[in-house]
Amino acid sequence: MLMHMPAPRLPLTRPDGSPVRALVVDDEVNLGELLRMAMSNEGWDARAATNGREALELMRGFDPDLLVLDVMMPGLDGVELLTRIRAAGNDLPVLFLTAKDAVEDRIAGIAAGGDDYVTKPFNLEEVILRLRGMARRHVAAAAAADTLLRVGDLALDEEAYEVKRGGIPIKLTAKEFELLRYLMQNARRVVSKAQILDAVWGYDFGGDSGVVEIYISYLRRKIDAGRDPLIHTVRGVGYTIKAS
Repeated sequence: MLMHMPAPRLPLTRPDGSPVRALVVDDEVNLGELLRMAMSNEGWDARAATNGREALELMRGFDPDLLVLDVMMPGLDGVELLTRIRAAGNDLPVLFLTAKDAVEDRIAGIAAGGDDYVTKPFNLEEVILRLRGMARRHVAAAAAADTLLRVGDLALDEEAYEVKRGGIPIKLTAKEFELLRYLMQNARRVVSKAQILDAVWGYDFGGDSGVVEIYISYLRRKIDAGRDPLIHTVRGVGYTIKAS
């Protein structure tokens, strides 16, 4: 097995800008920790479990975007674990780890709903490249299927035309809604006043560019008042929205 860590790349993120979440489940503690560290090196929120039952418990609060799963584990093995996950309606991508000569394990894993497999011993960088592709497809599909934009505890529903923070509805004007949507679509990116004017007011807007500052202040009163601020000013550059 190649033991050096792959060079970090531009991190993949969820639609809300938070890190991709990955879970590795393997009863070989050292191997699980190696994979967890490699995924953390990608900028992901990566965790490890040593058996199927521990993984099920961890998934309830962690909600991973992808799963690395050893087939052969004592108690609740990888195939049975995935069968339970799929029965619950969870379609997250799963990469199985199998023994080199265990063809039946590979067949069972794919039949249970696995997306891919690698055999032990494996090349660590190849595994991370495969996982990166799986994560990218999963995140893109989730973003396309979800009408909600999320940043921290702030949610904007484009179809229902609703905004909530911490589950509490917030009333916005049409222009405030457009501005917030643009900021959330570009979560964690800094956007300039000119970019905001073009996207929200249109290229032919002939008014005062100070309108951006005015509407940002409106949003702050409604979104951030009495809460941890989400909307931030980057002096001399523009604005960004991100969780603390």
